[in-house]
Amino acid sequence: MTRYFRFATPLGSMYATLRDEALSGLYFDGARHAPALAVDWRREDDSPLARECARQVLEYFTGTRRAFELPLAPAGTPFQERVWAQIARIPYGATLSYAELARRSLAPQASRAAGAATGRNPLTLIVPCHRVVGSGGSLTGYAGGMERKARLLALEGAREAVAA
Repeated sequence: MTRYFRFATPLGSMYATLRDEALSGLYFDGARHAPALAVDWRREDDSPLARECARQVLEYFTGTRRAFELPLAPAGTPFQERVWAQIARIPYGATLSYAELARRSLAPQASRAAGAATGRNPLTLIVPCHRVVGSGGSLTGYAGGMERKARLLALEGAREAVAA
């Protein structure tokens, strides 16, 4: 059974899914590729992990947190997991192109596949896929919506780096 919890953020409502004692997903409501809440899911807004996740996400939005410290359990293909591991290494306030992400994921000719894997990232914000941009710094693609992507990059002070 999938367990989940919901909470509000400055960029809209989010929900997270839990597997065992780890976070398996974090999504903005309405995000592309986010799993639909199902009737057999059990809501756990008061679990210790739910409270800690919400606290850290809200700290991120206030600018007092730059990295997350939560137990994670994302599930994907080996290629997706390699891409997500590289995304997780992008520092706060920095950006990386899809082409460079593909190269770092050991698939230099697969920037489109790296982009698709980025879009399937189940841990938005925590695995900061909003920091992946097009060649030349253009804002392209974000499962949570382009307005959110721009606002997240601005929050981190990366807007100037993207525009360059």
